Amino acid sequence: MNKDILICGVGGQGTVLASRIIAAAAMAEGNIVHSAETIGMAQRGGPVTSHVRIGETAYSPLIPLGQADLIIGFEPSEVVRNLGYLKEDGLAVVNTTAVKPVTASLSDSGYDGKEMTDYLAQKVSCIFADGEKECQRLGSVKFLNILLLGIASGSGRLGLQKETILGEIEKRVPAKFREANLKAFLSGFEIGTKKEEDKEP
Repeated sequence: MNKDILICGVGGQGTVLASRIIAAAAMAEGNIVHSAETIGMAQRGGPVTSHVRIGETAYSPLIPLGQADLIIGFEPSEVVRNLGYLKEDGLAVVNTTAVKPVTASLSDSGYDGKEMTDYLAQKVSCIFADGEKECQRLGSVKFLNILLLGIASGSGRLGLQKETILGEIEKRVPAKFREANLKAFLSGFEIGTKKEEDKEP
């Protein structure tokens, strides 16, 4: 399998763990994997982008522009910023809940992410999810990364077996949070499956 996946968001959202679970699951299924992370700021709130390249055709850990099969976006403006990586027939899984940068908070700009999601809906194939609402139902915003991972898996575009990903979550999440994270993944998987089916003619 050859697959290029870009995960983007801001610090503190769990993007790095999501990318590591994908990479580990791909390797567990016998694939060659290259991965890299670019972090704009070390502190919470800075942009974070992870590249995961699966398969023998990838010679560099960084995805070339226009080659990503899938973008998993934890914040709508970060998806727009990284949209150039997505290939023409690629899919973006987008959390619609905006994270205001410090400059927007100080200036009270009213940024809520809607302008970004409207733009994305016009430009590319998307699965949108209200991460804040779904995570409230699950009991904590800390499950956002696993929820979005589940949506991507349920869409069928991740290319990995559900059971393999569940196995990696069990290995990498501390025991006291394991059951809740498995529930978050399965909830996301159901959302992704339904939304991808709804898109079919």
